[in-house]
This record gives sequence, C-alpha cells and structure tokens, in this order.
Amino acid sequence: MMIAGSVLLVACGEREAEPGPPLEPEVQAVVEQPDPPMAEQRDHVVKAPAGERNDPWYWLRDDSRGDPEVLAYLEAENDYLQARMAHTEDLQSELFSEMRSRIVEDDSTVPFPYRGYYYYIRFEDDREYPIHARRKGSPDGEEEILLDVNELAADHAFYQVGNWDVTPDGRWFAWLEDTVGQRQFRIRILNTESGEMMDPDIGGVSSLAWGADGRHLFYVENDPDTLRSFRVRRFAPGQDEAPVTVYEEDDTAFYTFIGRSKSDEYMIIFHYSTASTELRILPTAEPEGEFRVFLPRQRDHQYYAEHIGDQWIIRSNYQAPNFALMSAPVDGHDDMANWSTVVAHDNSVFIQGFDTFTDFIAISERSNGLRRIRILNRDGSGEEMLTFDEPAYTASLAVNREQETELLRFSYSSLTTPTSVYQIDMRTGERELLKRDEVPGDFDPDHYRSDRLWVEARDGTKVPVSLLYHRDTALDGTAPLYLFGYGAYGASMDPFFATGRLSLVDRGFVFAIAHIRGGQEMGREWYEQGRLTNKKNTFTDFIDVTRYLVDQGMVDGERVFAVGGSAGGLLVGAVANMAPELYRGIVAHVPFVDVVTTMLDESIPLTTNEFDEWGNPVEPEFYEYMLAYSPYDNVSEQDYPAMLVTAGLWDSQVQYWEPAKWVARMRANKTDGNPLLLLTHMEAGHGGQSGRFRRMEQTALEYAFILDLAEH
Repeated sequence: MMIAGSVLLVACGEREAEPGPPLEPEVQAVVEQPDPPMAEQRDHVVKAPAGERNDPWYWLRDDSRGDPEVLAYLEAENDYLQARMAHTEDLQSELFSEMRSRIVEDDSTVPFPYRGYYYYIRFEDDREYPIHARRKGSPDGEEEILLDVNELAADHAFYQVGNWDVTPDGRWFAWLEDTVGQRQFRIRILNTESGEMMDPDIGGVSSLAWGADGRHLFYVENDPDTLRSFRVRRFAPGQDEAPVTVYEEDDTAFYTFIGRSKSDEYMIIFHYSTASTELRILPTAEPEGEFRVFLPRQRDHQYYAEHIGDQWIIRSNYQAPNFALMSAPVDGHDDMANWSTVVAHDNSVFIQGFDTFTDFIAISERSNGLRRIRILNRDGSGEEMLTFDEPAYTASLAVNREQETELLRFSYSSLTTPTSVYQIDMRTGERELLKRDEVPGDFDPDHYRSDRLWVEARDGTKVPVSLLYHRDTALDGTAPLYLFGYGAYGASMDPFFATGRLSLVDRGFVFAIAHIRGGQEMGREWYEQGRLTNKKNTFTDFIDVTRYLVDQGMVDGERVFAVGGSAGGLLVGAVANMAPELYRGIVAHVPFVDVVTTMLDESIPLTTNEFDEWGNPVEPEFYEYMLAYSPYDNVSEQDYPAMLVTAGLWDSQVQYWEPAKWVARMRANKTDGNPLLLLTHMEAGHGGQSGRFRRMEQTALEYAFILDLAEH
C-alpha cells in the first residue's frame, strides 16, 4: 500500500537514501533535517583475564541516571528521531486509531473463583489502566473494587502493578507497585472491610504472599545493587513489629520467589537459576516456624512441586531432559527413593507445567513445536488430549485457583483466532466457551491465513516457522515480510492472536515467527542447542529462515524486516552484523548487545545468575566465543539496514547504555545512508511505557517506521 504524503528526508552528514515517489510541486525542495547526534569517543579500557578491549563509548554509562551530559545525548537522539519520523506522524495517528478501534475499551477478564469470591480485571473507556475487582458469591454479585490503577497512577508518569495476593479469608489485599520502571516494587496493602490503604514503607521487593492465617505477610527483598531477589522476610501489617528475616540466599546464581501452595497449606520459597532449582516449604499453620528444604538442590536438576491432599506432585528433569511428573508423600519428599512416576519422560514431549485438582492433573506440554493440554486422573490413568484443528496455535492453562473442582479453565489462541477462554468438565469432557476476545469493526478470521513451515537450517536441523497473512496476499515474492524472533532462556514464542498485527497484515505484509533454537518449542534440547557455546545457532537459524522465505519466492527479498526485543534484540543485532544485506530494516527493542562488557560486570543485574545462559567471560573459552558474536563488539565499516532501536532509561534488565553505545558505534562506522534511530523512554524501563494506549503509540511508531521503508 502506498502511503499518502510520504516525502524523502535527507539528513545532513548522511548519504542520500533511495528516491521515493515524486513530491508535489509546492514541496519539491529537500526537507532539511538536523545532523544525527555523534557521541564523543573517549578511550576506556575494559579489562578481563582473557584480554583487554578499548570501549570509546563507555562514558555513556551512568548508574545514577542523572549525568547531564549523558541525558543531553539521549534527548538529542530522541529529538533526532522525532525529526526523521515527522513525515510519518499522520501514518502513526492512523495506525494508532486502527489499533485502538480493534479493542473493546471497557473489556474485562473472565472472573475466577477463590474461596467465595470471583476475581477479575476490567477496563473503562478512555482509561489507560485496569481496575482490579471481585464479586462475592457469584460472577453476578455486587462489585467490590480492590484497586483502581488509574487513580493510583494519576500522579506518576509510569505505574505498574506487580505481584499481588489476597488472604484466604478475603480480608486483606496486598500488591506491589513500581512508579519508575526499574521493577523495584513497594508494598501496598488494602483492608477490604474498612477500605483503609496501608503503606508500610517497604521497597526493593520482587514478590509477596500472605500466610493462610491472614496476619503474616511474607516478601522477598532485592539486593540494592544487583537487584537480585535473595532475602525472604516476614512481618505482621498493623503490628508494632519489625520485619524478620526468615531466609537469605547466598548463591548469586539464584533468584528467590515467595508463594503459597494452591492448597493454601504451605508457604513455598522457590529458588531458581538457569541450571537448577530448589524449594523450601513451611506449613501455613506455623507461620513463625522455620522453612525446610523440599529436596536439596543439585547441579542441573530443576524441579517444582505442588501440594494436593496427602501427596506432592512434582515436575522434575532428573534423568528426564523434557521433564517427567512424579508424586511423593507429604512426609519423605526429601528422598527421591520415595518418588513415584505419574507421567514418564518422553523424548518427543516437553512438559511445560501442570495444575492439580482433587481427582485430576492437567498438563501443559509441547509436542512438534505446539503447546497443548493433557488431562489425566491423579494416579496417571485415564488420559485425554485436548485437540485443535489449526496448523499453528497455542493452548495453555488459565487461572485455576481452586483444587476441589472438576472444572478446568484453559486458554486457546492462534494467529487468526482471538484469545478464547474455555471451561471443560474433566470428568465428562464437555467444553464451554466462556469468552472469546471481541475484535470490533469488520474483523473476519476467514480473511486471514495461517501456515506452519519447517525450514532446514545449515546444519540440517528443521526449524518451525509460523506465518500469518491476508487471504488476498499472494506468497509469490511480492509481499514484504515482518520476521520476529527471540531464541533465549528457553522462552518459547507461541503463535497467538494480537490485533495490532492486523495493521501490517491488512497492508499486505506476511507476519512470521521464527521458532529458532534457544527457546523450548521443540523440547529442552532445542534450548541447549541455543545457549552457551551453541548460541550462534540462534542467529544462523534466523538468517536461514529469512533466506528460505526469500529463495522460495514467498516474500519480497527487498522488503524484509527483522524484529526482536531484549535477548531478541541480541538476535537481530547479531544478524545485522552477520547478514545485513538480507534486511531492509531492523527494529531492536531494549536490545542486549554489549554482551562481553555486561557479563564481566558482576555489580549490575542479570550477570552472575546468567553465567549458565551466556557463559562467564572470565574464562577464555567463553570470552572468545561471546566476543565473536557480541553485536556491539562486531560493528564494522559496512552498510547496515535502516534501524530503529529503543531503550528505557530505568531498564534493570538491559541497561539503557547498551543500546545507546551500540547506536553510537554504528553511527561512527556505518557506510550507508539508511536511518539509524534511537528512542529512549526517559520515564520507563524494560517493558516501555505503562498504560495500554501508550503501548499502542509505541507500536504505531514501529509500524510507521517499517511501512515507510517498505514504500521507498
């Protein structure tokens, strides 16, 4: 589709871009643009046992986020982006309006039951944030508002609700709030009977959970420097008692989380690292007692347990790479000799998770790259597989907070089917559709097509690819391609429905997800093949998928766009160095691109607890391997695609200086005239701006950037 009013922008100091359509006579003159910001180079040696490197843009790092010179540079980049994207403002507004028109602004979630109440989230027209509410007795009871996030966010540029919990008697509601974007939360508490709000002045928190007595609140405190969640504390709100430390994790490879078992009979401390996990449990009837280890941690053993009746159900990868389900008695669970097999390990089926009920177990699993649901009796018999007809879809367990029920809720979605919440009677198999997300306007799923392809990578591995396109879009080499990938941490990118994508697909784009190695779409081995010294498989898989779609004549090779965020930003950053000629444009959101320098710095978040993901560059083997693909270190004097890069000033996952330094280095080295734009959200973190409409504005900017390039 041609974009009305598009004009050619020529920035001083950069080579002229390819000409677009003729301008109208009255605007035939070149539109003047400011020079792109050029960050000063200052020598700085980054030392490591395996070598030293000069980093001329290291000075852009500012831990305090208050250095005037650094902030001025980031603002200059933002101004430059605004100038270069000014001609797309009408298109951005059009895209935003489209995306907003496709959502029900006063939508709500399906209420889920928990101890006599039905909890849900709803939105109101024109308001950015959700309202957390409940109804007593039935989904039709009188509404009780717990949190109106719009009111809480009124005086903040950023606001996010994190972990929340309610006491089993429903009297106390506690939640975590972040008003910066750094995921350093503060505890807030509501007395649901009196309406009193309490601020216990406790910050730097990552998770919380009430004891079943409704008096004690447990929470996990973060290290103030590395932000690692490591210390579990307990206190009694409203009582004149100081918080008490109940456990402290010393191993810097582990994070810590606090929760309560689904049965409400145990508090659970969950310790997790890339390679191993460990649980500690405490009966909720003994809130001031000592937590005890469920099963001592072992290298490369990951497990999680849920209590039901007289046993524990355990997901474990002990001698079972794709995980097995085991059971253990309430007493004796700390000895694996007492464990019994419920679902045996299967090389072709990856057990993602599970949910427990009085008489049943529901399993979320992956087979052939797709996520599905299996239901069986608690003893492992009477198996039923929920089946679906579409070639690419995701079926996952929904919120099932109560155990004493035969009703299971699950969610189903595909690239063409809006998210749908079903309820199934696990005894009879009868299904009921509780809700399917409405898409206002003229949306018709029959107007879209979804395909599943298998692309052979250079080493012979078959990589799954999910495609979405309009029925009127021919896969004959004329359509532009939007290719998304991630490939890290074992996180799988499922083919789910999202209304925003329709703005590209309706304009003739093919939307594709490359399910590359580093995720777990094809099981645990899929992850192992994409981490540590196998990491380059992630990048070459993506490149090979791109080449296949172009070489098979399915998409236009001159209009291919690569998109990724965070570790997916590492992916597209590496691809930009390795095969820049394949892409017309690249969008890298909060990209992890300065791999070696970051992994050498144990003072910042996501370093020590990620050595098992990327490697420890103190060791020469990992240093050399990481240095060979790190996007920042491999910028060279070559042509690069047009690029849009985003950052969050308060990002605690990928520090803002990584994308800022990367852009600065590319500016100094690239030999092309393609736009290179950096947007730093000055009042947000890793997830970008808060608020549903603000997020749409971010997507509209990204799509306008891509659509503009696709037409020139």
